[in-house]
Amino acid sequence: MTERVRVAVIGGGPAGLTAAAALAPAVDGDVLVLEREPETGGIPRHSDHPGYGIRDLRRFISGPEYARRLTRSAREAGARLETEAMVTGWAAPPAPDAMPPRVPDATSPRALEATSSRALEATQPLALEVTSPRGRRLVQADAVVLATGARERPRPARLIAGDRPDGVYTTGQLQNLVHLHHREVGRRAVVVGAELVSWSAVLTLHEAGCRTVLMTSEYAKPEAYTAFRVPGRLAFGVLVRARTRLVAIHGKGRVTSVDIENLDTGTRHRVPCDTVITTGDWIPDHELARAGGLEMDAATLGPRVDTSLATSLPGVFAAGNLLHPVDTADVAALDGRHVASAVLGHLAGDPAPAGGVPLVAEAPLRWVAPQIVRPGGPPPSRGRLLLWSDDFRALPRVAAVQDGRLLGRTRLPWPAAPGRVFRVPFSLVAGADPAGGPVHLTLG
Repeated sequence: MTERVRVAVIGGGPAGLTAAAALAPAVDGDVLVLEREPETGGIPRHSDHPGYGIRDLRRFISGPEYARRLTRSAREAGARLETEAMVTGWAAPPAPDAMPPRVPDATSPRALEATSSRALEATQPLALEVTSPRGRRLVQADAVVLATGARERPRPARLIAGDRPDGVYTTGQLQNLVHLHHREVGRRAVVVGAELVSWSAVLTLHEAGCRTVLMTSEYAKPEAYTAFRVPGRLAFGVLVRARTRLVAIHGKGRVTSVDIENLDTGTRHRVPCDTVITTGDWIPDHELARAGGLEMDAATLGPRVDTSLATSLPGVFAAGNLLHPVDTADVAALDGRHVASAVLGHLAGDPAPAGGVPLVAEAPLRWVAPQIVRPGGPPPSRGRLLLWSDDFRALPRVAAVQDGRLLGRTRLPWPAAPGRVFRVPFSLVAGADPAGGPVHLTLG
């Protein structure tokens, strides 16, 4: 079975739903959102605390309400939302005589070249393999928006030693158990990490009747903003230990204790608990992007994009936390709004931009997104570059240098710190020479 749509949006979280809501009224043809979960809305649908929608909706609402609003907006705009639909790969389209008719006035998109060694014809649409309870099928699209988001590394990927008992969760698993399935999770918890999402885990644990007895951070001080950290410690009585890490988990059927190591002295002590939450340490859900042969960024581990959020393959775009793991849900949603104009330009037959100047983040900066500035191209979403720092700087000074020439320097009134994205004005790199070398971003 083969289905033809104008735009396929892969991922029904904030970025995908917002992109679909912006595209559906402007596109001559179907905009299809493919979501693997039973409901659209992404992580916010089981993150039952306020703080969502500030930048995109100008509201201060809970995660579930935010997810419902974005879902309703996309559906009312005319997008088709399909849940329990997993995109498992890219496929060559069927022979031309087997293809369904194109929508009126459709333009001929460029093709995708897959790493599976199958090259698609340049005049054919992009083809996706989709599996759902309704069966397997191909979905052909003139443009694809990847909005697959990001996930936390689980315990095995963090190489934490010890036993393998029940009671070890990521934040997403915890919130899913508590808010969607209304399950109990324990009475005494240790939270690994001290960033914003770590305090979200503390809130969820509190709602489930589980006390957080310790929060660990490998950094010199906890990553979260003081505005979250101090009230959280006062409200929930959480002990936060900097320069520590969890090195072993003990227990047979259920967690009974963990070993915590001081990174400065090497001393260890045992903390009794029955629940462990591993938070932060994000990785993009990039498997589909890699399978499609997109050029990937070695730092973010997501696809490389220019400021319009176009990837290295014509007709394929990306948005949200797939690109910057991980920023807030409303910033991901603004990515979805931003990418719509580039998708519409592609559908209208605008030529893919040539050239581009790479942006390079120098240590202690870990990554920058987007990674490419194209001459004459648009600025990124909200006119900001997103950066991630592995060091604390109270009033960071960010400089941009190309071929030894200082393009710009700015001092920011907000801090740079591990565990959270910070933003700099795009004007810092807007004057880059299109014929020059990479632009290096440094943190002073």
